[in-house]
Amino acid sequence: MGLRDVRGALSHCKGPCMNWLTDRKIPIGKWAAGAFDWLQDVGQPFFDGLASVMETMIAFILALLQDPPNTGWLGAPRGEIAYLYPQEFHPLIVIALFVALTWWLQRSWKICALIAVGFLFILNQDYWEETTESLTLVLSACVVCMAVGVPIGIAAAHRPRLYSWMRPVLDLMQTLPTFVYLIPAIVFFGIGMVPGLIATVIFVLPAPIRLTHLGIASTPAALTEAAEAFGATPRQTLWKVELPYALPQIMAGLNQTIMLSLSMVVIAALVGADGLGVPVVRALNQVNTSLGFESGFVIVVVAIMLDRMLRMERK
Repeated sequence: MGLRDVRGALSHCKGPCMNWLTDRKIPIGKWAAGAFDWLQDVGQPFFDGLASVMETMIAFILALLQDPPNTGWLGAPRGEIAYLYPQEFHPLIVIALFVALTWWLQRSWKICALIAVGFLFILNQDYWEETTESLTLVLSACVVCMAVGVPIGIAAAHRPRLYSWMRPVLDLMQTLPTFVYLIPAIVFFGIGMVPGLIATVIFVLPAPIRLTHLGIASTPAALTEAAEAFGATPRQTLWKVELPYALPQIMAGLNQTIMLSLSMVVIAALVGADGLGVPVVRALNQVNTSLGFESGFVIVVVAIMLDRMLRMERK
C-alpha cells in the first residue's frame, strides 16, 4: 500500500470523521447555563445577603472618602444632614490623611510629597469623585481578598497536598478572560458596584493566596526548628516566626491586589460600577481622545501612588 493510497483513504474518511466529531459537540455551555440556573434558584438568598454586606461596606468606605450627607449611621440623628468635617475642605483633609498614612508606612518625605502632588493633580483635573469611587472599589476588593486569601495561603503552605489541588483552580482563575467573570456577576448580583466588586475579587484573589503561600513556605527551616526547640506551639511559630518573615511577601500580595483591582476599574464600569472606568468607557464610545487620555492618566497616577505607598522591601 503506497503513500498515494494512504492519502486517498484519509481524504475519503475525512468528511465522515469530521461530521461525526462536530455532530457530537460536548455541551459544556448548556451545562454551565444549567449550573447557573440551579445556583440562582438555590442560592439566591445567600447572594442577596452577600450583596447586602458588600453594599454596606462600599457605602461605608465611600462615605469616609466623599463624606456625603449622613442619615444616621455615622453619628448624625436620623433624618438630619450632618458631615464629618466642613465640605469645602473635605478633599484636602482626605489628602492629608493619605499623606499621614504614607509617612507612617514609608517614613519618606519624598513619597509623601508624591502622594500629595498626585492627589492635588487629580483634584485639579476634576476627577475627585470618580477617583474616590474607584478607590472604594479597590479598597473593598483588598479587604475581601486579603481576609480570604491570606488564611488560605497559610493553610496551603502548611498542607502541600491542599496547594497541589488548589494550583489548577488558581491557574484557571488567572487565565480566564476578565470579561468572563462579568457573566456570573451579572446573573447573581445584577448591575452596579457589587457585581463589579465580585468580578474584581474573583480575578484578584489568586495573587494574595500565591504570595502568602510563597512567603510562609520560604521560611527557613532553621528558624522554625529553633522556635520548636524552645517549646513554641504551632500557633506561636506562625505568629512570631513565619508571619514576620513572610510579611514582605504578604505586602507584595497586597500591592498586587491593588494593582490588579485597578486594572479591573474599566471592566467593572461595563456592569454599572462607578469610578474612573466610566469616563474611559464614555471616551471609547464617543472616540473622545481628550477625555480618554485624562481619565486614563488619572488611573495611572492612582496606581503609582498606591504602589509607592505600600511597597515594602525586605530588610
